[in-house]
Amino acid sequence: MTESAPKSAVDLPRTLRAERRGAVALLTLARPEKRNALSDETILGIERFFTTLEPDVRAVVIAADGGHFSAGLDLAEMDSRDTLAGVTHSRMWHRVFDLVENGSVPVVAALKGAVVGGGLEMAAATHIRVAERSTFYALPEGQRGLFVGGGAAVRVPRLIGVARMTDLMLTGRRYDAEEGAAVGLSQYVVDDGTGIEKALELAERIAQNAPQTNFAVVQALPRIAEANPREGYLMEAMMAAISQGTDDAKLRMREFLDGRGSKVTDR
Repeated sequence: MTESAPKSAVDLPRTLRAERRGAVALLTLARPEKRNALSDETILGIERFFTTLEPDVRAVVIAADGGHFSAGLDLAEMDSRDTLAGVTHSRMWHRVFDLVENGSVPVVAALKGAVVGGGLEMAAATHIRVAERSTFYALPEGQRGLFVGGGAAVRVPRLIGVARMTDLMLTGRRYDAEEGAAVGLSQYVVDDGTGIEKALELAERIAQNAPQTNFAVVQALPRIAEANPREGYLMEAMMAAISQGTDDAKLRMREFLDGRGSKVTDR
């Protein structure tokens, strides 16, 4: 991270740091002394960050200070909650991570070290995940008498399947970076120390896409994939028509046909 990058004007807790890199907003978990454990204050800060994104932000990167992405929920905050408070707390996490997954722009996560419990729940809400080789994944709630509560029961099975998540929770199994990529927990594995560089590179590439395409991929594609085929094909046709009907799409197509647009190559 460069010191010259402009800081965000959003009022965030000390456990978070935000800055701009051109059209990309970078949100950093900044509680390395606690392996970036996610306190309520941090979760609500993430909500403020995503609800106040500047209109010209085209992509977001979530990264972390220290050697770990996030070791999960801050367990020290659990002691005083009764059952109803626990439900309310989970619903708060659901609300915030829904902003990550279904917000206005694609989100790339730069993972390293522990991506555990709530840390995996947050990572699963992002759209592209880059894992450094130090990354390991786990859902230890089962060994602590707990059950996931921040969206993992919905999002993680979509990535790796119910059987693999069952194994993680019942046995305490861990996946390393390569294993995680093989089952779908990340799309990229990179050398230690290069995750944020790769995540920013991808985000900058994404930011160059047409806004309507990024919106369609983030908002429409997951719904199309989950729909029955009859509804899915109709939604796809409508989204394709909406996208190609924009002035931006027409300009990009003219540039391509005139030989001024980028072409797909074997590299």
